[in-house]
Amino acid sequence: MAFELPDLPYAHDALASKGMSKETLEYHHDLHHKAYVDNGNKAIAGTEWENKSLEEIIKGTYDPNAVAQNGIFNNISQLWNHNQFWEMMGPNGGGAMPSELESAITDSFGSVQKFKDDFSAAGAGQFGSGWAWLVKDTDGSLKVTKTENGVNPVCFGQTALLGCDVWEHSYYIDFRNKRPAYLSNFLDNLVNWENVASRM
Repeated sequence: MAFELPDLPYAHDALASKGMSKETLEYHHDLHHKAYVDNGNKAIAGTEWENKSLEEIIKGTYDPNAVAQNGIFNNISQLWNHNQFWEMMGPNGGGAMPSELESAITDSFGSVQKFKDDFSAAGAGQFGSGWAWLVKDTDGSLKVTKTENGVNPVCFGQTALLGCDVWEHSYYIDFRNKRPAYLSNFLDNLVNWENVASRM
């Protein structure tokens, strides 16, 4: 069964007042995300992966020793990444964290601000395209990580609690080359902390 492009969980202009424009979402969701869906479906057609879940394909095609990942992995992982990304944001983003999440973050990082600083540094420090993540690791601890291109926490058996796309197509329309400003705005105004907490 072919994968489909999910609808955004909000209108294209719903995040505009929060710093992510309608134009960005039209390009990012309707064109970039759709391309990962279409190219992913073409890549797995007629292969052993055709009827597998996204997670099964990601785990099965990721090569930790490869300088560059294969086409199936790249498209399917980016399809999964974006499915999560839209849900991790919302028009009511930037509100208070649920107490359970705030406590877990404080326990792991010392404070919410230290977590935000670490997350922003990971995203700003990712050379070229990639993602910044807050993950629940296999030992139950919370960690900030960064990954190149489409690589994601599924590859390492981790649970993705929050991810921020630092490919230029995610921020260039609104922030030009100011990736740190985009990351700060993401954390302060866009993140749906209820969704993040639900992933714990």
